[in-house]
Amino acid sequence: MRYRSALVPGLVLAALCASCSSSSSHTTATTAAHGTATTAAAPAGSAAQQPTTTLPLGKGVTATSIRVGVGLVDFTCIEQYTNSIRTNQQQQWGAYFDDINQHGGVLGRQLVPVYESYCPIGNTGALNLCTKFTEDDNVFAVVGDFIDFSGDAETCVARDHSTVLLTFELTRAIIDESPPGMIVMPGSVPERRDSVLFQLLKSQHTLDGKVVGVLGETTSATTVSSSVVPGLKAMGVQLGSTAILTITNADTSAAQSQLDSFIEKWKTEHVDTIFVSGPQVSSQQFMEKLRSGMPDVTLITDATATDVLGYAQQEQKSGRHPNPYEGMITIGGPTSKEYDDSPNWQYCAKIYQQQTGMVAPNAETVVPGPNGKTLDINGSLNDACQTVTMFRDIATRAGTDLNNQTWVKAVDTYGPIRNMGGGQYASLHTGKYDVDDTFRLEEFNSSLPPNGQWQPITPLENVPGV
Repeated sequence: MRYRSALVPGLVLAALCASCSSSSSHTTATTAAHGTATTAAAPAGSAAQQPTTTLPLGKGVTATSIRVGVGLVDFTCIEQYTNSIRTNQQQQWGAYFDDINQHGGVLGRQLVPVYESYCPIGNTGALNLCTKFTEDDNVFAVVGDFIDFSGDAETCVARDHSTVLLTFELTRAIIDESPPGMIVMPGSVPERRDSVLFQLLKSQHTLDGKVVGVLGETTSATTVSSSVVPGLKAMGVQLGSTAILTITNADTSAAQSQLDSFIEKWKTEHVDTIFVSGPQVSSQQFMEKLRSGMPDVTLITDATATDVLGYAQQEQKSGRHPNPYEGMITIGGPTSKEYDDSPNWQYCAKIYQQQTGMVAPNAETVVPGPNGKTLDINGSLNDACQTVTMFRDIATRAGTDLNNQTWVKAVDTYGPIRNMGGGQYASLHTGKYDVDDTFRLEEFNSSLPPNGQWQPITPLENVPGV
């Protein structure tokens, strides 16, 4: 599946949420080939080379340029936690900035990317990056894989420093901490995924006659209380107990003990289905324990399909049988084959090849890396193409007077929008700041090559949710 950023597969999510020391490294460039940030000249003869403006321009915006901060994960600090890494990210992101600039930029303004890398363990690195981008680098917007599950770093950018942010792994609660329209997510937040999931489950009568327990974690507690439990109640589903595991660092012994207690409680409540909400509780150590204690339980999750797929495939590679994720139900977008054949991927792949002379590996291609790792070139290219293209489209809609006010107006009135790293259906408007609308029900099938895949249950639909 290619439905959103595949930045943090496997066990990395647990590491990202760990309360550990963090470090960050900083590099600045216009493309991978440049060592310092400079303002690129607009194409000679461009009619929009110096746009006429009537309103004050935003921070980081001049008559000829727009400064954009690009947050990139330093994979050297999390390599031990993941089987998939990213390298040469500046070159990959630079291809899409260069393509836009070579075609006139944004209404004549050249995009000037300022690259900064950070270690995502804890949130110190992301918070430092917020200050660096907004105060030192003076950017108009921050894009990229800028992730802090607590929401503090995202809020630092969009609310505390009034800077536009386009990134992944957000929740509606995090978005709502900042002024409307200042944060845009190219994917979909868990709260809306829940509403879509419930809509599709209801249409298929999947939960008819079921007794459903809910399993969440500290970081998903708000989603569980505001979205999952109310959504299940609205469907008329009989509910068992709700478990919120306390996961605050790399030591999960307390959470494991909590889960043991709830498994016994769910048995007495005749629970036969568990709704798993959160990237940490959907990881292997908890799913193995849950499946061992309740072998016949039906598993449903709102965790992003690409995250869970990494866990499930690791179980398959290890030879565990039965795979604890077998039959787990979630929602997702196009299959890898569907996405590889789509106009969205063809657009992204063509630009990368034109700019670098290299063929872009598609979602079905496994690229070997160092030390037994695989290189997630496809994921990096999709994140870059998706985010940079979306920034260009919104900034263009905002007009020549680019500032926070015109940006927000463009976001609130946009409507259907291109989502180059996702499916064919996407929209953006007031109150809806995550764009993906392309959904279907799917379940994990361990028999699909090479190490198990999501298997579609329903066709792709345009489901905006609520």
